[in-house]
Amino acid sequence: MIVCFGDSLTAGYGTDPGESYPDDLQRLLDAQGYRYRIGNQGISGDTTKDGLERIGHVLAEHPQIVVLEFGGNDGLRGLPLEQTQANLDTMIARLQASGAKVALAGITLPPDYGHDYIAGFNAMYPSLAKKYRVPLLPFLLQDVYGVPGDIQDDHTHATAQGNKQVAVNVDKLIQPMLRK
Repeated sequence: MIVCFGDSLTAGYGTDPGESYPDDLQRLLDAQGYRYRIGNQGISGDTTKDGLERIGHVLAEHPQIVVLEFGGNDGLRGLPLEQTQANLDTMIARLQASGAKVALAGITLPPDYGHDYIAGFNAMYPSLAKKYRVPLLPFLLQDVYGVPGDIQDDHTHATAQGNKQVAVNVDKLIQPMLRK
């Protein structure tokens, strides 16, 4: 089992049921002949603190792989970077301790949050990936953000079309972890 664990970007905010990136990832893996079941543990609005509070639900599923995507809501609320990083750190440690392989998916913030805050925010993900030796997708919305038709009018969430590309991004991230 693969669990996609995150916030609205994982949940598929603003799209119809079946149009989240985990749904598209399931279709991609099925087409490639893999027999993984994808679980979507994305909840819109969740911060890293919320993720930490519900990590037990993810662990109860005994996933082989977890795609961890949190931090955007922390950043948008201007929460202290040290706390966001500590929460992500704890989640990765607990997931790895359970035997799950972790893949980390990062996000960035709009430029109006200030250079120093954004630089610190963006540095969290590579730092954690290096510490825990986990694969990193630095920007979940790579090749989606700014692409007409791929981003919703809120300039934050992928459309159904955009989620197909997000699934491709995540597929490339986890491909080395997969077993047929």
